[in-house]
Amino acid sequence: MVDSDGKQLGILNMADALSLAREQELDLVEVSPNAEPPVCRILDYGKLRYLHSKKVKESRKSQKSTSLREVRFRPNIGTHDLDAKTRKVKELLSEGAKVKVGVFFRGREVTHPELGMVLLKQVAEEVKDEARLDRPPAMEGRAITIILTPVPQKVERKPAEVGNA
Repeated sequence: MVDSDGKQLGILNMADALSLAREQELDLVEVSPNAEPPVCRILDYGKLRYLHSKKVKESRKSQKSTSLREVRFRPNIGTHDLDAKTRKVKELLSEGAKVKVGVFFRGREVTHPELGMVLLKQVAEEVKDEARLDRPPAMEGRAITIILTPVPQKVERKPAEVGNA
């Protein structure tokens, strides 16, 4: 048995341990039920739960989630629209998201997939500094798609300054 200050109390029976916990207005918490004899601690259980939830929340905050965003093109897109959508792809990549770029065909456009390939190569060429090609062009139904992954930015380190001694 260990009390809230961390000092060993030795082996106590259940009734003594409960009365000791009630005297200190704390809880009797079983730490290791499989040990022989089972190990219990006297502590504030509400505070323990609060600290545990705070630790879980902090660990979730440090995790980085990557999302897959999609930008759709048409094979006969105008140059201004192409530039605007390419800027959007760059913006999404700078936010750290993977980007799925697709050229969608309607009607008889599907008979000319080479137009979509040219368009995808042009977009990939424009964003080659910010992204790398994660998946090469692939036909998915009536669309050709590629997936671009942001390139990790290199952190420039400043040389350590020598302090005055």
